[in-house]
Parts: sequence; structure tokens; C-alpha cells
Amino acid sequence: MVIDQLDGDGAADDPGATARGLMRGCGQATLATHHAGQDASMVGWPVPTLVLVGFDLDATPLLLISRLAEHTRNLEGDPRCGLLFDGTGGHADTLTGPRLSVLGRAVRDGDERRLARFIARHPSASAYAGFADFALWRVEARRGHMVAGFGRIRAIPPEPLRLAPADWTELAEAEGEIVAHMNADHADAVQLYATALLGRPTGDWRMTGIDPEGCDLRDGTHSARLSFGRRVRDAESARGELVRLVKKARSA
Repeated sequence: MVIDQLDGDGAADDPGATARGLMRGCGQATLATHHAGQDASMVGWPVPTLVLVGFDLDATPLLLISRLAEHTRNLEGDPRCGLLFDGTGGHADTLTGPRLSVLGRAVRDGDERRLARFIARHPSASAYAGFADFALWRVEARRGHMVAGFGRIRAIPPEPLRLAPADWTELAEAEGEIVAHMNADHADAVQLYATALLGRPTGDWRMTGIDPEGCDLRDGTHSARLSFGRRVRDAESARGELVRLVKKARSA
């Protein structure tokens, strides 16, 4: 069993963890690509669009996009892109809220495990994931630009934006079993995570994914992110953290 105690207040002391936490909490992002259309006068101009986003266990952003969309054709011509993750919701003054811009390269990806993670996060995607024009893409981060609030600006190199394989490889093998077990045998615990720990209304909350830094929950069209107090790397350490959290929820 391997558990890493997060330093200090956790993500608050670690810009990389803060950035990863912000990304993982977003279900959508603004994708900026370079125009590659037939209008020669606009070639190379930035094109922002809204896309659904998922994440691999290491926090690499995942996109399920169609070749019929302009942004996909743009990426086929120039894989350089940007993603804006907006965490300013709930802030009276949005400029005091956190947001993260990630610059990277988009790579078409045929990994079935990553595709399954995306669909679990966005169940509606199952209706079109098998269409010939749709494909999974991952965005390999090259740089992050974090604004954690007014005047709190930080450039983040690529390494802290994703976890090393040693942090998630074992957990990836056990993820499906853990999620299925929690939903089938511990549905009451999942409800407590959402209601007692995250303040969400009572509903049919289910776990859709788990990674070293937290788990993703969903109730119909609503989603929630539960962060762990400790980093987990395998099934045993994940069980320990999930048990700790349900005890915390019950005491609350």
C-alpha cells in the first residue's frame, strides 16, 4: 500500500496540484485552435470553441471530438492548442476566482481505457462515441498559466501538470473494479460524499471515476469532484481513503 500525505494544506501549497485540481473539477473547457479553413486571410487566427473535457488518471486532458467540427480540422492541420479551465463560478467578482490556461499539443488517441473514462464522465457521449467521424484526442501540456485570484499569477512548467506513471499505473488497473464496487455495494457512502462533504442535494449519485487525487461523482446531468486528503496509488490505499472520507461524512 502506498499513500503520500499532501504537503501542508495540500493543493494550496503546490501550484501543480492546484492546477490539476482545477482542471479535474471542470466538465468543459474553452479550446483554442489555429484556423485552417479555406479562407486564406484567416489562416492561423485563433478560434475559441467550447468542448466537453475528461481526464486520464495523470490529469492529461481528453477530448472526444468530430472531424465535422472546425476545431478538429484545425488540430489536424496544426496540433498546437490552448485550453482554458474556468473555476470562477460562485465568485461574486469573477476576477477573484481561479482559472488556468494550458498550452499543449493535441494527439489523436485510440486508447480504449481513456475513452471509457471520458464516457463515464460524460454518459451522453456514449450516443456518438462509435460514430466514424468521432475520435478521442489527448492534450499533452507544454505550459500552464494559473491565475488563482487577483494578483496571484503563476507560470507552471509541463511536469507538474500531470502525475508520473508511478503515481497512477497500479490504480488504473483497479479503477473499474473500485468504481463498480462502490456503486453496487456502497451506494450510501457515495451519497454521503456528495451531500455531507460537498453540500450537493440528495440524488442518485454514482462514482464515475477515481484517480490518485480524488474521485468523480455524477447525478444525472450534475457532476461533482471529491478531492482526497492523501494521494493514493493502488486499490488498498484507495480503499483506506474512501473509508476515511465516509467516516468524516458520517460525523458531519
